[in-house]
Amino acid sequence: MHVSERPISWSNSHPAAGSDAERNDEMAETPENTNGPNGGGATQPGAQPQQGATFNVVSQYVKDLSFENPGAPKSLRTRTQPPGININVNVNANPIADKEFDVVLTINAKAEVDKTVVFNAELVYGGVFRIDGFPQEHMLPLLFIECPRLLFPFARQIIADITRQGGFPPLMIDPIDFAQMFQRRMAEEQARAKVAQPTGTA
Repeated sequence: MHVSERPISWSNSHPAAGSDAERNDEMAETPENTNGPNGGGATQPGAQPQQGATFNVVSQYVKDLSFENPGAPKSLRTRTQPPGININVNVNANPIADKEFDVVLTINAKAEVDKTVVFNAELVYGGVFRIDGFPQEHMLPLLFIECPRLLFPFARQIIADITRQGGFPPLMIDPIDFAQMFQRRMAEEQARAKVAQPTGTA
């Protein structure tokens, strides 16, 4: 199963690397009701699980992390114009055992000035979730909305840390609406399925 988000340009509304970042204290913030790496649970808003349903985080992990700073140390100089930052987000989910699912959140953040790469950060961050007792129709929303929503604050923190360690102000990614992302992708897949349907013969 796979849902992907198109690249988003946040160079205007987002504090770009190279500008004066005044939100360093946000690095430690996580949304309320966010579970830690080794426990906790939540239910999808609006979902009515069966009695005894469980939704738990078994573990969380960094699968891959890379940071490219090709222009260093020149790229660390103060700039008159902040770079444009493109954020690309992907969500994948796969069953790994009975009632256990591996959900992987991939975030790529690339900063460019005049088509020259200032930095490129990529993180593949995963979590193993134990989900039991929910109706089948709720499984996809749980896997592609609720699970990445729980993983995102930790992935956001890692991106902020790696950009700061690379010599730039910490990149604080704005919250992502995973419900909207999932709904848009489902609508696109349904539209493609209709187009692919064979037409009737005369």
